[in-house]
Parts: sequence; structure tokens; C-alpha cells
Amino acid sequence: MTAAPASPGPVERLAIVINQDKPGAETLARRLADLACAHGRTVEVSDLYPLPRDFLKGADLCVVVGGDGTLLGVVAAALEHDVPVMGVNRGSLGFLTVFPADGIEEDFARLLDGAFGIGRRAVLRGRSADGAEGVALNDILVKENGAFRLVHLQVEADGGLVTDFYCDGLIFSTPTGSTAYNLSAGGPLMHPETAAVALTPICPHTLSNRSIIFPDTVHLTVSGGSGHPRLLVAMDGQCPPGFGEANRLEISLDPRRLRLAQPPDYAYFETVRKKLDWSGGMRPIRG
Repeated sequence: MTAAPASPGPVERLAIVINQDKPGAETLARRLADLACAHGRTVEVSDLYPLPRDFLKGADLCVVVGGDGTLLGVVAAALEHDVPVMGVNRGSLGFLTVFPADGIEEDFARLLDGAFGIGRRAVLRGRSADGAEGVALNDILVKENGAFRLVHLQVEADGGLVTDFYCDGLIFSTPTGSTAYNLSAGGPLMHPETAAVALTPICPHTLSNRSIIFPDTVHLTVSGGSGHPRLLVAMDGQCPPGFGEANRLEISLDPRRLRLAQPPDYAYFETVRKKLDWSGGMRPIRG
């Protein structure tokens, strides 16, 4: 069990992002804002999506009060301004929003003083043939746009052919995202510090097509096969502008890392056991 790396230090300028659709999120966020102000911090609050331009500029920490989807919505802005993100869970699963709502108010003064760790998470970058770009902390999904049928997709790695896939779609996942759509599709679970990218086909026509693990230096290209279908590209569940007519996509890891705040005693597999309902230790076998 390895604790999260040292914190970046005290928080003077705080940005809070609220998902108003999550029960109790707005009330909790306002209380945290009041606590921060009472401790002499500068606070900005937003419940807008997408975030206002430059909302995170100059912030020492972004606190997201909501679920994992809410946190995914601030990834691009947090990368742009190199701001660590702290997720307070008012959602359901909470693989990313690892700070529980219960007790956060009592601990908030210590957190503002830097009593948290930082994990650096790999982020995927996708680029279409016409230059549109987007990032994803969890995954990039590629499938045929507007059709419920097998799609022919060709994948290259560093300029060499991997194979042609006949499937419902392809999931390209970071280690962080390996517990999301990738896992549901039968892909591997990867520790977030793993230097790798996972490719998992969705319902492949060829039964020998299974997940492939690529090194973190890989440059992948996905293109439509027979008929050159229009591809649907979703990044962390959202379709970025400019990708609606894509028929070729380049995918690689972004050179930047998302700084994700974690409790000082954070342990990845403890979270996995809890969220996936794994067993917690040896149990006696009764005859």
C-alpha cells in the first residue's frame, strides 16, 4: 500500500465546481466555500458546464462536488491551467471523487493547509484528420455514427498495422479509465501508475480479438474500413466539437498529467475492493 505523493502546499485560491443535479451537492459546496472564506481563502464558485473560460486560471485547487462525470468535465481546463482537482463524492460509484461527503467539512481546514496527496494521471489526446483535438482522462470511444451494426475499423500502432476489427466499436482507455467502460466491455483493470494504453473491442466478430495493451509511447491511428463510415468519437462520454464527420483519428497520451488530489492514506486497491465489491481478505472455508 503506497500513500499518495506529497501535496503541492497550502491552498490560497480555491475554485469550486458544483453539479446541481446531485442531491445535496449545492448545499455542501456552499458550506465548503463559506469555510474557505472564513479561513481567509479566495473562493470562486461555478455550477456551469462547460466551465466559464479561464475559470481555473490562477487557482491552487479545484474542488468538484458531484460524481465522477462532473470531475471528468473539468479535466481539459485543469490540464490547461495545471490545477489539481479534488473530487468530493455526491454521486454513486466514485472512483475519481475519492473524498467522501461525510466528514469533509470537519477536515476541510486541514485540506486547505495541504493535508492531501497528489496522484498524476495519464490523459489521452485524440486528433481528427481535420485538426480537431480533445482530451480524455478515462477513455476514447470510436464507433460508427448513426448505425446499429458491426463497424469495420483499422488500427495502426506507430505506423504499422495492428489488425482490422469488425465490432460494435473500440474503447481506448487510460489506466484510470480501466475501471469504466473498458471494464464493462471485458477489458483489463490497470493500476493508475501503469504506463500503458488499453484497446478493447466491443462485441468483436472475431472471437480472438481481445484487449491489447500498448506502451505509453504509442501513437495509434484508427480509420474507417470498408465503405469509409463516418465515425462517432466520444471522449469521456462527450462528443467534442469537430469530430462529427471524422473518419480517421490519431490517439496518443498527452505529455501533460492531470493532478488528482487524494487522501494522504489513499490506497488504490482499497478503493477497488469497495467500489467493485471484492472480498476483503481470507475467509475460513467450512466443510
